[in-house]
Amino acid sequence: MLPGKGKIVLMGSGELTATMVEVHKELLRQTAAVPKAVFLDTPAGFQLNVDQISKKAQDYFQAHVQHALSVASFKSAETITPYETEQAYLTLREADFVLIGPGSPTYAVLQWRQSAIPEILINRIKDGGCLVAASAAALTVGRFTLPVYEIYKVGQELHWADGMDILKQFGFNLVVVPHWNNAEGGNHDTRFCFMGQPRFEHLVSLLPPDVSILGLDEHTACTLDFEIDEAVVKGIGRVTLQRAGTEMVFDTRERFSLDVLRGGDGGKEWKQTSPAPHDSEAVSVSESGAFWDQIHQLEADFYLGLESHEAQKTTNALLELDRIISQAQLDLENEEFITQARDTLRELIAILGTRLGAMPRSETDCLAPVVQQLLDVREQFRKQKQFDAADAIRDSLQKAKIIIEDTEDGSHWRLMS
Repeated sequence: MLPGKGKIVLMGSGELTATMVEVHKELLRQTAAVPKAVFLDTPAGFQLNVDQISKKAQDYFQAHVQHALSVASFKSAETITPYETEQAYLTLREADFVLIGPGSPTYAVLQWRQSAIPEILINRIKDGGCLVAASAAALTVGRFTLPVYEIYKVGQELHWADGMDILKQFGFNLVVVPHWNNAEGGNHDTRFCFMGQPRFEHLVSLLPPDVSILGLDEHTACTLDFEIDEAVVKGIGRVTLQRAGTEMVFDTRERFSLDVLRGGDGGKEWKQTSPAPHDSEAVSVSESGAFWDQIHQLEADFYLGLESHEAQKTTNALLELDRIISQAQLDLENEEFITQARDTLRELIAILGTRLGAMPRSETDCLAPVVQQLLDVREQFRKQKQFDAADAIRDSLQKAKIIIEDTEDGSHWRLMS
C-alpha cells in the first residue's frame, strides 16, 4: 500500500527564479482544480527581512506563475500568539500546495518541533497535497539536518542536528543536501551545501551507516510522486543518491522508482563516490567563484538602479550581464553556470517588464488622478458660485500647461501642445 497520494518536491535552489516557473505551474495543475498555494515563512523567521522574503515569494507567483500565494506566518514558537498559531495551522490545513524556502534549517526545526506543523504537512501530503521544500527547507525534511550557518559561518565543529524526518513517514531513511554543486566560494570549495569535499566526507562518516544522502544540484527539483510511486528530476542540474560509499546519479527529466530511495537499486548501476578534487579542479572552483561575483554584483546594480530610478544604471547592468554571458561561452565556462546566469538575466528582464507594466503609460495617465481631483474641487466651487476660487484653480493648472475646456458634458482637460 502506498504511503500517500500527494507529492514532496525537493529543490536544490532557485525556487523563486525563472528556472522553476514551469515546475511550479505543473505542480499546481496536478494538485487540485483550484489549488490553494501557501508560503510558510519559518526558516527565515529570525531575519529582519522575513516579511520582504514572503512578499517576494508572493510577487513571484503573481507575476510569473500567475497564481495567488498566501502566507502562513509562524516566525517564532516563542513569540507567536495562540490566535496567530491557529491562523497559521488553519492556512496550512486548507493548503493544496505549500512552499517553504530560504533561511536556517536548524532554526526552522527548533520552531516546528513542538508545533503541529510537521503533522499537518504529513497529512496534507497523504491527502494529495504538494509540499515544496527548497534550499534551507529541503535540509529539514530528512532524518538529520546540516547546520549550515553554524559550521560555515560560525565555525562550529562538524556535526549533524536532528531533522523533522518527514520523509520517514513515506518510507525513506535519508538526509537531503541542497546546493550540491554550489560554486560561489571564490577561492575555496563550496560544493555540498557550502561544506566543501573534505568537510563533507567527514560529515558523511558521522552518519549512521543505514542513512542515505540525497544531493540536489542548484536550480534542480526532484519530485517524489506517491500516487505513482515514482520520482522525476526537473531543472538544469542532477540529483545524486549516495549510499555506503557508492552513488547513483539521475539527470534532468530522468524518472526512477521511489524504491531506489527506500534502499533498492532500481536496476541502475552504483558507482564509487567521486574522489576529492585535484588541484586543477580547485582552480576551476576559484574561477567560477569570480564569475559569480560579477553576476551577483550586476544583479545588485540592476536592483539599485531600479529602486533609485536610474535608468542608465539598470540598462547598463543588463547589457553587461549579457556581455559576460557571451564572453563566458567563448571562454568555455561551465555550461551549467552559463545557463544559471542566463536565467538570472531573463528574470531581471521579466522584473523590468513587470515594473514598466505597472507604471503610467504616458504623462497624461500620470497626471490624471491629481488633475481630476482638482477639477472635482473646481466644480464644487462653481456650484457654490465661488467663481474666483474656481478660476484660480483653472489658472493654476494653465500655468502647469494643463488646459481646461468647459463643455455641456462637463469639464475636460488636455496638455498644452
